[in-house]
Amino acid sequence: MKFHPSTPHVDDAPAELLDSGHLWILEHVAGAPFRFRLRDSGMIQFGDADHVYDSPDGLPAQYQHAVRHVQTHLDREALRAAVDDVEAIVFFGIATQYQGIDYEWDRLPSFLGYDIWSAEAEAFRPPDAVDGIFGRLGLQAVNAIEQEVRARDFNPEAYTMPQSAWYDGPAAGVVIRDKQGHRGRLTSPDTHATESTEANEPTETTAEDLVATYGTDQRFRRLSKRLAEQGRPVTVEALVERAVEEITRGLPARTFGDRGVDMGTFRSALAARIQAYINNK
Repeated sequence: MKFHPSTPHVDDAPAELLDSGHLWILEHVAGAPFRFRLRDSGMIQFGDADHVYDSPDGLPAQYQHAVRHVQTHLDREALRAAVDDVEAIVFFGIATQYQGIDYEWDRLPSFLGYDIWSAEAEAFRPPDAVDGIFGRLGLQAVNAIEQEVRARDFNPEAYTMPQSAWYDGPAAGVVIRDKQGHRGRLTSPDTHATESTEANEPTETTAEDLVATYGTDQRFRRLSKRLAEQGRPVTVEALVERAVEEITRGLPARTFGDRGVDMGTFRSALAARIQAYINNK
């Protein structure tokens, strides 16, 4: 599966980016790089920035919310109708998860798309086409802050970072793109967006602490309602899966893992809490 090239700081971007033409300025939403493609079999193959996974279950817990979102919302038939070879198209975006900014998670989609690669054309789709393509396939693209800005009128040094569309605060940054594939980024000095390297930092919390804080009746009621609306039975197992997806999405990556809370212990404690919730309904 195609890897996505890194986006340099605008100072290191190709000179052509700001020389001529028009620019799309997109909000950079803090999260983890995420990619996928539809296989001929109808299964969706997923990857992060560095790895492609044989099974969706292989992705870390923080990505599972995005996995379920894409599996649920991607219109496979619309994609098959639009292209001759579905495996030649790779979709790139952000698995929205905690990376230093506490977004309004109930509003923020689990996946936001920002690029589409066609192996047949050997090119990325231009930014003015990406938003519409994701929309027609049932997914959402990253929000454009400005479109068709004259490149010669854009001054990175004088640029004022806009407010985010997804919480009450400044955007983590912006990505500047043109139709020729050139791109660069600016990072906000007023946020604390972090990279996933902090996963190696230890955490002092426990599974019981996490369940006490995040295993609330309000969360279980909301998830139960969503399952019922989807025609799915409200079981302990189903609630555990969805609660784990939600909770891990909103926590630092370091919360779990070798130097954090054991995921198996957390799931067991959460299952006991959910069983008590169901018994008391």
